[in-house]
Amino acid sequence: MMSRPAQAKRPSPSASTAEGAWSAKMERLRRRARPQNRLRICDDSELRQRYDDAEQAARRARFVAEANPGDELAERQAAEADTAREEALAALDAASEFLTFRALPRPVLEKLISEHPPTEQQAEEGAIFNADTFPATLVAAASVDGMSREEAEELLNGWSAPDANALWDAAWQVQQESRVELGKG
Repeated sequence: MMSRPAQAKRPSPSASTAEGAWSAKMERLRRRARPQNRLRICDDSELRQRYDDAEQAARRARFVAEANPGDELAERQAAEADTAREEALAALDAASEFLTFRALPRPVLEKLISEHPPTEQQAEEGAIFNADTFPATLVAAASVDGMSREEAEELLNGWSAPDANALWDAAWQVQQESRVELGKG
C-alpha cells in the first residue's frame, strides 16, 4: 500500500505574525538616527556666566518648590527662575556658533583609523591611530556642517589647547556613544 505524500506545511499564523513583527522591528532599527554631538562656541564669558548662574538659581528654586508643595510663593519663584534661565539661554544661543558632529558607521570609522596608523613610538605608547593626522580627518568626516579636513586642521592647530581638545572631544566622543543597553529579562 502506498502512502500519500505529506502535505506541505503552511506557516502557522503565529509564525507569520512573528515574521511580520521582526520585519517591522528591523525596519525601525534600520531607520535609527546616528548619535550627534553639538559643540557650543561662545566668546562672551559674561553671557556664559549669566546662563550658568540662572541655571543654578532655577535648580535651587525648583528644589525649594518641590520640597514645599502648595507653597504658592515658592512655585512662583521657581517659574520666574525658569523664565530667567530660558531668557539667559536664548541670549547665549544668539551669541554662539554651533558645530555638530555625527557618529560615523562603524566600517567608515575603522577605515579612517586604519588610514592613519600610529607611528612606532605612538604604537609603543598604546595609540590606535596617529594623533598628528587622524584628529582633523575625524573632525571633518564627522562634521554635519561640512567642515573640510583643512579647516578642521586649521582650528585644531589655531585654537587654544582646551578649545582644540573640546573640538576633538565633540567629534570623538560621539563615535563612542552607545544608546543600547543589555537588559535582563
